[in-house]
Amino acid sequence: MHDRIPWPQYFMMQALVIAQRSTCNRALVGSVLVKNERVIGTGYNGSVSGEPHCDDVGHQMVDGHCVRTIHAEMNTLIQCAKNGISTEGTEIFVTYFPCYNCTKCLVQAGIKKINYYYDYHDNPLALELLSHEKIPVVQVKLQKKYLDSLYQRLRSDEQD
Repeated sequence: MHDRIPWPQYFMMQALVIAQRSTCNRALVGSVLVKNERVIGTGYNGSVSGEPHCDDVGHQMVDGHCVRTIHAEMNTLIQCAKNGISTEGTEIFVTYFPCYNCTKCLVQAGIKKINYYYDYHDNPLALELLSHEKIPVVQVKLQKKYLDSLYQRLRSDEQD
């Protein structure tokens, strides 16, 4: 019997791959929005469509933060809004713990659970808001056996 990857790790691996499209190297962030174990939206850190990217023209810094990019979580919510997809009752898988502004938007959008991979300046206001709203926050760890299995498959494909 095949040992299938658990849903949380499956979705987090997708978020980690999506993060590779980020155009601001200060933080390669990807996110996957899920409803009933189905992906309904994805996003990564990047500039407004058609505008220059940090990778091409540099960062636009204000108070120590790059403001050129739209955060992955926001891009995911925007993608759903543009396509008329409800985000009520969904859960998000994001490579970094969300900033306070993204956390507020995720709560407002009806996200019921936040899954993250890396701790990243976990904002006390974000944690307080999530606690008050009773929204679970889970750090997803990847089991090495699934990464090894993927690596072995990729290596065998290269040899064929």
